[in-house]
Amino acid sequence: MSNETNNEPQYDDGILDSNAISPTDEAGNPIPVTIPIALAPGVTVVYTTRLGGVSAGDFGDCNLGGKSGDAPAAIEANRVALAKQLGCGLSLVSQVHSATAVDVDESWHLNTPFGFDVSGTPGQSVTDGADPVVVEADGQVTSRKGVALGMFAADCLPVLFADPVAGVIGAAHCGRRGLVKGVIGETVDLMVAKGAERGRIVATLGPRICGDCYEVGNEVADEFQNRFPLTKTVTRFGGAGIDIAEAAMIDLAFAGVNQVVDSMPRVHAATQYLEADEELAALCRTDGEGPVDLDERIANVSHSMCTLENPLWYSHRRAVLAGKQREGRLLALIMMQ
Repeated sequence: MSNETNNEPQYDDGILDSNAISPTDEAGNPIPVTIPIALAPGVTVVYTTRLGGVSAGDFGDCNLGGKSGDAPAAIEANRVALAKQLGCGLSLVSQVHSATAVDVDESWHLNTPFGFDVSGTPGQSVTDGADPVVVEADGQVTSRKGVALGMFAADCLPVLFADPVAGVIGAAHCGRRGLVKGVIGETVDLMVAKGAERGRIVATLGPRICGDCYEVGNEVADEFQNRFPLTKTVTRFGGAGIDIAEAAMIDLAFAGVNQVVDSMPRVHAATQYLEADEELAALCRTDGEGPVDLDERIANVSHSMCTLENPLWYSHRRAVLAGKQREGRLLALIMMQ
């Protein structure tokens, strides 16, 4: 999405317009820095980054996940700011590495200041007066406009789907276990039950740990490869790993989804645009998850979509390698407007 003209980098206007560095709202609060992807007519995918929120410490700066111990007020502030930026209410479920997909059309309502949250976030505010409800699922579908289906990630793969003709969208959280159980097929099946046609569905793969970094050992890699041929790798750490993105492509094909938009060019351009960002530089200086110099971090990025390599993303594995016991979560979202 970028090119060179007269030795000056040229960037897509959509990235510049949608990713101003560290913007603030009228109250002076940071607004999440996001990367938008135009998936289909009237359908947008958005990836959040670590930038533009109010979380601190290991969760800095824009943690949107609610299960790692971040301050509830910070999580809620980040989610409210994101919903306001998107102009959509968020839809969040409790992800448990299952193959369960749910239709949120009948249950979706504003039960929090930022949308519909049944993810089990501790200490969250509720606006409907009801006791907090938890729905365990790793896929969501809707035909509602103005609803942003969100999937948390910090190495697992979010996959976003749309049939723009039928007006049906979906989102799936694809960790290793969920992929093996068939979460992609279940999500597509539920979209089809709502009127989508497999041949019209367009999908894209979000930020995830890459096959060069996802080391799992020979036994796990062999079991995964039995389900998904040719997905075993040798990682840059020297051990056996797996490629969850390649596995997702296999199951997309089995589900009849053959139109896949590549998010990488736009993410790569956004990474280039943010490579001198002071907020990102400050995170690199203080997070203990790699070189303290942002330039060195960026120079080490071989795959901009890789959550472990790219400092824009949260990564569970990168945090573990740094000796941490907790980390934040990004959101991959899809919406019709």
